[in-house]
Amino acid sequence: MTMRVLLTGAAGFIASHIHRALADAGHEVIALDLMLPAAHGVAATPPPGVHQVDVRDPEGLDAHLHGIDAVCHQAAVVGAGVSAQDAPAYAAHNDLGTAVLLAAMDRAHCHHLVLASSMVVYGEGRYRGVATDFVPGPRSRADLDRGVFDHRAPSGEPLDWTPIDEDAPLRPRSLYAASKVAQEHYALAWATATDSTVTALRYHNVYGDNMPRDTPYSGVAAIFRSALEAGESPRVFEDGCQARDFVHVRDIAAANVAALERPLDSFTTLNVASGHPITINEVATVLAAACGGKAPVVTGEYRSGDVRHIVASPEKARRILGFAATITPDRGLTEFATAPLRAASGTGAPTWR
Repeated sequence: MTMRVLLTGAAGFIASHIHRALADAGHEVIALDLMLPAAHGVAATPPPGVHQVDVRDPEGLDAHLHGIDAVCHQAAVVGAGVSAQDAPAYAAHNDLGTAVLLAAMDRAHCHHLVLASSMVVYGEGRYRGVATDFVPGPRSRADLDRGVFDHRAPSGEPLDWTPIDEDAPLRPRSLYAASKVAQEHYALAWATATDSTVTALRYHNVYGDNMPRDTPYSGVAAIFRSALEAGESPRVFEDGCQARDFVHVRDIAAANVAALERPLDSFTTLNVASGHPITINEVATVLAAACGGKAPVVTGEYRSGDVRHIVASPEKARRILGFAATITPDRGLTEFATAPLRAASGTGAPTWR
């Protein structure tokens, strides 16, 4: 059945792919984007068909929510955050923006939301010791400075990662992660209060064509791409053995279409991942080989707040939504090595006023 879908953040990397996927599926899309200078550049104008609206503006939302069947909420300030000074921007755009949107949906009697969440809500991934699962605390600066990157149990035994599922506790360890947890909590409370449905899609590391170029808020795949284009070696932090799941943006778009077309229970969280774990050094190596660039350099550097391993189980999305990613990291990263990227038009840290 054809739907009228309100899509926020529509001029962004991920949402622009969702827009095309929804249109290809025959749905009508009402597209909104604030055109935040940090993401799009100073005085950027919306692409054709995108209305310039701030999700923190109730009147602006009310004007576009009439007759909407579902909302696909992608608007957000992204990235781990460069400094503590980014906190107000995450809280303002991600959390206040979501709260204002939810209130506007209630006024418009729109009861189905698909929310862009993230694997960062988990913090560290899941680890297994000799006999049991184990939840480690944050790594100490002293260990990281000494090049001790892996977690160990209190007994000293090494810990291997194991896939994390949606029932894992939420332990955010960055400003962005804290804001995504808050978004989920607001959405859960709204769904309960209004008898509505929310599907929160916990994206893992998203990459693909039209991804922003190298900025402090870019994903690591784009940062590696930018280094290779400049004739430099990708700089891989720690020892390069950090395990992740990289999921192509076209699969992210397909997951959103599936979630919009198939409302689930009141509040449902789903990992959206490729199901094919890969290390950070392998990502850099595949990209370098695909474009004939310099081999990556493992630097031993680290970034405060980074987690060691985070690998998803995509089983729940397959089981209850019927969604499974189709693009493996090897195939997708090889394509991404020469795919077009967005110009680096941002102007530094996002603002909140």
